[in-house]
Amino acid sequence: MKLRASLAAIAVLASCATIAHAAGYRLAPWKDDLFKYPAVLESHDGGALITVDYSKERDLYGRDAVVEKKAKAEYVELVGAKTYSYKSGFSTQKFMGAGKVEGGARAIVIYIHGMGGSRHQGVDEWMFGGNFNRIMNLMVRNDGAYLSPDYSPFGGAGQIRDLMIEQAQRSPDAQIFIACGSWGGTICWDLARDPKATPLISGLLLLGSNHDDRFVTTPAVTGGARRFPIYLGHGTEDPIYRWQDELAFYRKVRAAAPDYPIRLALFKTGGHGTPIRMTDWRDMINWMLAARGPA
Repeated sequence: MKLRASLAAIAVLASCATIAHAAGYRLAPWKDDLFKYPAVLESHDGGALITVDYSKERDLYGRDAVVEKKAKAEYVELVGAKTYSYKSGFSTQKFMGAGKVEGGARAIVIYIHGMGGSRHQGVDEWMFGGNFNRIMNLMVRNDGAYLSPDYSPFGGAGQIRDLMIEQAQRSPDAQIFIACGSWGGTICWDLARDPKATPLISGLLLLGSNHDDRFVTTPAVTGGARRFPIYLGHGTEDPIYRWQDELAFYRKVRAAAPDYPIRLALFKTGGHGTPIRMTDWRDMINWMLAARGPA
């Protein structure tokens, strides 16, 4: 009974925070000129579906001092992350964090790594053209927290849910955004169908990831549950997950609920890791902060 009461209280706080923060809290600019999309080649559905220009020569070779390993210095202002731990059931997992991890955060971004990754991937400030460094700076500079956790191959969604609950208790006014890279999307979609997790989700960001058609039949889409914005970022030359499948999922959600807050950015000629490199974190999170669905 105590656990149910605690979860109910968190849900109420999360709902109140969504209303309060959506009304005014936004991420302030930081290196926007360097990280904005080079050009939008196509735009549909009022800007919800876009094709973004991507060039390896410009956005990979021209942005990295050491290709795919170290961004040029102008893209990075080191933040540094500390190691923390969190409990889930009888297990203890570690995560790397920056900003107001221990409480008082106004927004929280949790990055879920893909297969074979670890908590260290999401805080590698030089990789992916410095884009992890950018989200870390955006959180630290805007009274937020950024977390990159480890989790077990089995039961990972439950562990991340427990981390979300712990963070919601520490920062009850914060909105929580879950960003999933590659196979980590499986965790995102499990959370999107978890009744204990969904009240805490303020947005999902799928970066070169998969989809789950079961989401289309959830109350968030069909009605009766609070909606959280979804961003899908995908390279058109991704060899792991086909961009056509993600486009089909985007259209299924819009067909089921035409007003559902979902966006898809296709990076033309981009590969599997391109969305992590190219996604404009500030643009997407600010859109999510503004895109309030019905309670």
